[in-house]
Amino acid sequence: MPPRETDAAGPPMPPGAAAVAGSAPSGGSGAPGSAVPSREATVAGSATSSRELAVPGLPGLSGAGAVAKTAVPHRGAAAPGSTDTVRWLRGLLADRLGLAFDGSKDAWLADVLRQRAAQHALSQRGYLDRLATAWGTELAALAEAVTVSETYFFRNIEQFNALAETVLPARLRARAAQRRLSMLSLGCATGEEVYTLAMVAADRVPESRWELSIVGVDVNRGALRKAMAGRYSSWSLRETPEAARQRWFRPAGDGVEVDPRLRGRIRFVEHNLVHDHPALFAPDTYDVVLCRNVLMYLTPETTRALLGRITRALAPGGYLFLGHTDSLGGRPDGLRVHQAHRTFFYERVPQTGAGARQAMTRAQPVRRHREVALALLREERFGAALQAVDAVTGAEADRPDVWLIRAVALAHLGETGRAAELCRRLLERDTLFADAYHLLAECHEGDDNHAAAAEHHRIAALLDPAFAMPRLRLGLLARRGGDRAAAERELDRAMDLLRHETDERIALFGGGFGRTALVALCRAELAAVS
Repeated sequence: MPPRETDAAGPPMPPGAAAVAGSAPSGGSGAPGSAVPSREATVAGSATSSRELAVPGLPGLSGAGAVAKTAVPHRGAAAPGSTDTVRWLRGLLADRLGLAFDGSKDAWLADVLRQRAAQHALSQRGYLDRLATAWGTELAALAEAVTVSETYFFRNIEQFNALAETVLPARLRARAAQRRLSMLSLGCATGEEVYTLAMVAADRVPESRWELSIVGVDVNRGALRKAMAGRYSSWSLRETPEAARQRWFRPAGDGVEVDPRLRGRIRFVEHNLVHDHPALFAPDTYDVVLCRNVLMYLTPETTRALLGRITRALAPGGYLFLGHTDSLGGRPDGLRVHQAHRTFFYERVPQTGAGARQAMTRAQPVRRHREVALALLREERFGAALQAVDAVTGAEADRPDVWLIRAVALAHLGETGRAAELCRRLLERDTLFADAYHLLAECHEGDDNHAAAAEHHRIAALLDPAFAMPRLRLGLLARRGGDRAAAERELDRAMDLLRHETDERIALFGGGFGRTALVALCRAELAAVS
């Protein structure tokens, strides 16, 4: 089976939702649309995979030069053995489309490989050899074969509530002089997300006085044909509010068709997200970018490059929505995290010279007393650690990292009430402080409030996906509650993350155990639940 989108379990923290464009599953129901215009250019020996699907009455994007990101096997390379063909296909998919497939997809990829090779009357090795060249038409067909999924209108509606109630009002104020808003959907699949954006904007953006541009991007040509057609089954409307159903859809055959008024504000672009697109990612362009559940399907290199392009393309003060599984942590570069309507989203923050210097100043440690306190925590001398941070004076005493050490020491001394209160005060100052959520959860555990503890551990893990300790605690809580599957999942994840956890966090939250001991604890607990 091709990869499918899944909604993240737990509270709706970082954003969630659509299919992946140029990189991830896309698809859904809908009648086929008109044929896609064919226009390709070859740059540096690799076909660009970016072209616009023209919508009547709308201009297209110009430009679109694309440069191959990484080298791929060339025609003269040694052909792989029969057991290596799927591995080579996975490498080509990573290089050419930025898609990351693990070994669990090998059987399915082997079927795709057999079908595509037979389509061209080639052996599998001959097909791969040719695919490694500038075979742009086949790359587009292969992208369509390996990016299949389902999406629907108003998916993860809490994000669209945040868009309507928080984001669009802010951007309307910011753009009052220009009277123009631009929005981008990366991974638009069959178009439901893009049309939902248009529906939400229709209620907020004055049509007669403002110019609104909405662009949907995907690598899957077949999905984009369906998006352009604007026809869907009733199943795609399963989460659509009744008022929106009545206003924006009309019967068409055995399904529905999107109102032409919405379609006139939208254009669709076929683009491979492995490549840059100077026009699409022009600096300071977009007020809103949706890139929901895209990053989880991409290679790390593609993810880093894409996030850089998105951040650059956002207007200062523009907003980014990701999927629940695509959290960037609590403090991503160039972005400020917001929480509203039970979801997280990101705002681009311009980094001035003064702002960058202030950020560096905040990051500098309060060296003497703070380092002494951390060393005392490692030695489980919690009273002495508390005395060390109490010796910090002046403005440094009000730093969040100093408060956190004080709260950790208090919690270990049994003062969970005082520690929890410090955590709440930290979260009033920074609602996205993952360490404070985790420590608050540990305080709840100390008070035997396991439900509240699990909730706050999940929030900490979602805010910072690299944070090992909440995963460890969630695994232990799941084992205690008899949930073997959750215990195995969380403990296995914690064991992987612990190898890269910072020494400071291990000192703060390891309870006197070092990295090796914590990994051994995970192994023992996993053995106990297996």
